[in-house]
Amino acid sequence: MSNRRIVCWRHGQTLWNVEHRFQGHSDIVLDEVGVAQANRAAALLAALRPSMIVSSDLRRAHDTASALGRLTGLDPYTDKDLRERGGGEWEGLTRDEIAARWPQEFASWDAPGGEHVVEVADRVAAAMRRWAGELAPGGLLVVASHGAALRLGIARLLGLPEELWSALGGLGNCSWSVLEEGRKGWRLLEHNAGTLPEPVYSDDIPEAAEDRP
Repeated sequence: MSNRRIVCWRHGQTLWNVEHRFQGHSDIVLDEVGVAQANRAAALLAALRPSMIVSSDLRRAHDTASALGRLTGLDPYTDKDLRERGGGEWEGLTRDEIAARWPQEFASWDAPGGEHVVEVADRVAAAMRRWAGELAPGGLLVVASHGAALRLGIARLLGLPEELWSALGGLGNCSWSVLEEGRKGWRLLEHNAGTLPEPVYSDDIPEAAEDRP
């Protein structure tokens, strides 16, 4: 066994997260809270002594990764395959606006002109496998990406059938999940770690992103 690990780290908060707007491929920056979240989380993750950092090419993810890079001396790589799920005609719209204009598509969370969940799961999981393959045995890869992209990529890496992908809850801003490679493939060690339970504002399906009691 290589015992390689992947920390799947969601970016810090943006204004569009708070406004419940679908971000997708739109290049939205971190807000003040998001910058503080990234710095706090980076201080914790630096203690894990990562071997490599890679991020989505979108600024909210790359700026999050850069906070960790400054503490570890590692320059984050960028990979377009780690982008969020493309939202097509929904990007920039709130959930209420989407529900009002596309009630049928909203129910299935399938944006006109957007990416299908299987496409996202395949590209994100493939990117994580590719970068993890660069690690030495025992190495730790930090992947800074996005809520829906990470949840779907994790589900694919774990080999879950598509009908069970919704069993994985959403990731809070600047929270992370940890995967470890074992004899039988990748396994989930931690999920949505790093914070106390809090609302999850994400591009993910409503059931995964709602703040439930």
